[in-house]
Amino acid sequence: NILVQEFTQLYQGKTLPPVTKQYKDYGLWQQTQFETDKFAQQEAYWATKFSDTIPVIDLPTDYPRPVNRSSNGSVVYSVLSQEQTHSLKSLARQTGVTLNMLLLAIYNVWLHRLTGQEDMIVGSPVSGRPAGFEHSLGMFANTIAMRNQPKGNLLFQDFLNQVKLNAVH
Repeated sequence: NILVQEFTQLYQGKTLPPVTKQYKDYGLWQQTQFETDKFAQQEAYWATKFSDTIPVIDLPTDYPRPVNRSSNGSVVYSVLSQEQTHSLKSLARQTGVTLNMLLLAIYNVWLHRLTGQEDMIVGSPVSGRPAGFEHSLGMFANTIAMRNQPKGNLLFQDFLNQVKLNAVH
């Protein structure tokens, strides 16, 4: 979006504002974060969260998992109707969660139903763009490993509350 906006401004004969921060400044900012107390607290939290055995989701497939891992895969697209989207947004509002939290909980329950596993890790993309870099070009994204336990005897609302706590922590 930033690149398109800047091209549009240039095409209209406007002058772009001066660049105040570049991606290399982000790298320097990120390095300074590693030395803060907040980073040490976050590191301790994640070390505790993943201190025991890391679960591997064992999806039922038509062939065995290969010995050598690869990043090959595919994408499945699904479009929700306007009514479905409205219902999901309404449920998210009623339960005090974001739509992302609700969809993550639904996805975890679906994985639980496929695998029977009650401990799983799902990667969730997050923005890593700090304040002051709103107009800087660059890839400011990260993936957070969300570990949730969709137990079979747990009510969905209770599980959704657990997902919410994990997401905001």
